[in-house]
Amino acid sequence: MKKIDHIGIAVKKLSVSIPLFEKLLNTPCYKTEPVDSEQTNTAFFKSGDSKIELLEAYSPESVINKFIEKKGEGMHHIAFEVDDIRKEMKRLEKEGFRLINIEPKPGADNKLVCFLHPKDTNGILIELVMERK
Repeated sequence: MKKIDHIGIAVKKLSVSIPLFEKLLNTPCYKTEPVDSEQTNTAFFKSGDSKIELLEAYSPESVINKFIEKKGEGMHHIAFEVDDIRKEMKRLEKEGFRLINIEPKPGADNKLVCFLHPKDTNGILIELVMERK
């Protein structure tokens, strides 16, 4: 793994959270985009070499909506950048980690993504991300 790519934070409303994080981080939101496969809208902020991703559900079936109903707003995942997502998925599977995704799927910010099951990572949802080429 190369570095922390971003930290994902589940929020109820981007319209409330974007201004809050702009003040907190003293930087503007540089991009918003929907991720239809997850039924979420995202907003991104740069923080040094890493990013903060805010995630808002736009459907009751969204995993973000279910997360907020169960745990409330807060940290949802940590994403690590990798050079070769398929190779890293195979390596981690051999090490005994369960993958939530069998194949990488399109994610926000022009990335291919895969999630590891939090039961294998001390309760933290880990996302692997690789730039789509």
